[in-house]
Amino acid sequence: MYIGLQADVSKQEAIVNAFRHAWSAYERDALGWDEYHPITHNGSNLAAAGGIGYTVVDSLDTMLIMGLKDEYATARTWVEQEMTFDRDADYNTFETTIRMLGGLLSAYHLSGFDELYLTKARELADRMLAVFDTPSGLPTSMVNLGRREAVSDVGNNGLVSTAEAATLQLEFRYLSTLTDDDVYWRKAERVMEVIRGARMPPGLASIFMDPKVGRFVTSAIRLGSRGDSFYEYLLKQFIQTDLSEEVYRDMYEDAVQAIHDHLLQKSMGNRLTYTSELIPERDSSGQISWRLTPKQDFLVCFFAGTLMLGATTSGAVAPPVSVPPRPEELTEQGKRDWKTGVELLHTCMATHDTKTGLAPEIAHFRIPSDGMDKIPDFQVPTDWYIKGARPEPNVLPPYDARYMLRPETVESLFYAFRLTGNKRYREMGWAIFKAIEQHCRIPSGGYATIVSVDEVPPRHEDKMETFFMSETLKYLYLLFSDGDTIPLSKYVFNTEAHPLPIFTPTIRTGFS
Repeated sequence: MYIGLQADVSKQEAIVNAFRHAWSAYERDALGWDEYHPITHNGSNLAAAGGIGYTVVDSLDTMLIMGLKDEYATARTWVEQEMTFDRDADYNTFETTIRMLGGLLSAYHLSGFDELYLTKARELADRMLAVFDTPSGLPTSMVNLGRREAVSDVGNNGLVSTAEAATLQLEFRYLSTLTDDDVYWRKAERVMEVIRGARMPPGLASIFMDPKVGRFVTSAIRLGSRGDSFYEYLLKQFIQTDLSEEVYRDMYEDAVQAIHDHLLQKSMGNRLTYTSELIPERDSSGQISWRLTPKQDFLVCFFAGTLMLGATTSGAVAPPVSVPPRPEELTEQGKRDWKTGVELLHTCMATHDTKTGLAPEIAHFRIPSDGMDKIPDFQVPTDWYIKGARPEPNVLPPYDARYMLRPETVESLFYAFRLTGNKRYREMGWAIFKAIEQHCRIPSGGYATIVSVDEVPPRHEDKMETFFMSETLKYLYLLFSDGDTIPLSKYVFNTEAHPLPIFTPTIRTGFS
């Protein structure tokens, strides 16, 4: 049912109160520390050398959007007086870009161009530039901010994940626009040029690349961890520069075609649409084959909203389109992507059919060869299940069973509602919010991961991820906002939900 894009103020207020419950506990116990542990009431930093304020910076624009003036004043004062990047320690390039650089740039814009944030953003980016000084131009996975040195990921033999390399561009390009210094743009754009040149024949991207040679290496192909935001940023780079850089539309459409051709599957029972993974296997003669695995990360649920957004931009006959889009306004590819996005979001909501109403970190889908029908005394699931989960006392649930306050489903619900005005998407989001309130809220302050979505009452893990305040609560708030609050016609969200303005570029794309 179409209801339009009016705000639902009472639900917004409930979500603002949840943010206050999370932030006030962090401010009370751990202000300035990178991460918060709500059960033990303390903070921790990502490096022994000290924190750089991950939680503070990740939360700034949420406060500005929600109108939380007192909380914002406290956070800004900390940034001005306490935050430092002069830490002799290694930080993840990707996480530092999407959370810290993205957070500072979004705060700069939404605060009315407070120079404090632009100054800090430029300092951070300058400390990070060394990561691009590799033989290929692909960045290293880590950076020592104090020494301004690139650091390879020894645990992955110096490789960088595709998502890590290709999810820096919105932030660095916008910084170039603000500073009139194209060094940030060129470094980030070079990465995309290398990826374009390294294209594998099916059009899919494996999850690791080699910065020495600028090529994909044999590794899993998936839309979940280490692959996800590569696909997201192909579309969003096209949107960021007002649909002017066709190379990114071409790369996005090529990738989405390959996903439809190779990764999309239907479940056994209710024919739910899901994305599978391709796992490389080498036989005794050294030949590589690819095994299709019916496994979907919670992270993949971002892709439903991305497909719907892509259908109304890259897949539009002549954007902008109506709300909801009319079939004649979309190309054949746009219609296909819209349909797949709607179906994938339905699947993601189906994985919330648990005792807590929250979805697990990883869902496996039924296939005829799984043998589950032969397990004695086992209630066989119709479509999907949590691998290794057994209701046995004193047995810790598998990692797959947890819910760690992730935002991806509500992110796609936000896009779906903004693009359709259909109230059912708000109803779904409200059900998820109520489940979070019931099962993840810590009475003394903050919210925590639960170790199994099928345990009631749930057991908690003592951690509140920074993306809970940056993404999950922000997308929930925006789901119930009016259409003029951070409109999709004027903003593009980075992968940490930091809104950045759409602009007309003054720098020409350097490759095609």
